[in-house]
Amino acid sequence: MDENLIGYARCSTRGQDLRAQRTALKRLGVAAVSIYTDRGYTGRNRSRPGLADALAAVGEGDTLVVTKLDRLGRSVTDLHAIASELEAKGARLAYGGSTHDPADPAGKLFFTMLGAMAEFEADLIRARTREGVAIAKAEGRMLGRTPKLSALQRRRLLADYETGEYSTAQLMEISGLSRSAMYATLARAREERA
Repeated sequence: MDENLIGYARCSTRGQDLRAQRTALKRLGVAAVSIYTDRGYTGRNRSRPGLADALAAVGEGDTLVVTKLDRLGRSVTDLHAIASELEAKGARLAYGGSTHDPADPAGKLFFTMLGAMAEFEADLIRARTREGVAIAKAEGRMLGRTPKLSALQRRRLLADYETGEYSTAQLMEISGLSRSAMYATLARAREERA
């Protein structure tokens, strides 16, 4: 059976670009049509549609290819689960040009160490983010989103809504708000009135 290469690329935020990973996967021999991606998913989130599709596409004798192990996952447990799933299918995992061999004790140790480093890095990022948010809140720099409508405009919107003179669509047009934002604004106006 011929080896089939299935590529997987992931980035954590929608603003990040997957081009470098796609290019690297192509250099590793993966055809462009065999590259599955996820954008806006962290490595800790196992429920990723692109990953599910990539794993579904892998069959016996195939190889799942990622540029770096942390693109596949940021949890040792998840990485081992994915590797075990591939092994059960008779497929292999390749990362950064190396192929994971679960039967090789040194390779297994190296795989676990790389997974632990990815998990550690993710934990550090989360800790730094929490620390930064706490400092910003303490300094009064995180005040939340500024309301689109002023207090006077919110009261007027509520009054117009309660008269029944205008339809929901008309009130959305007048206020420039989406349906959900309008109902949230009406709820806030009621709280302010109480």
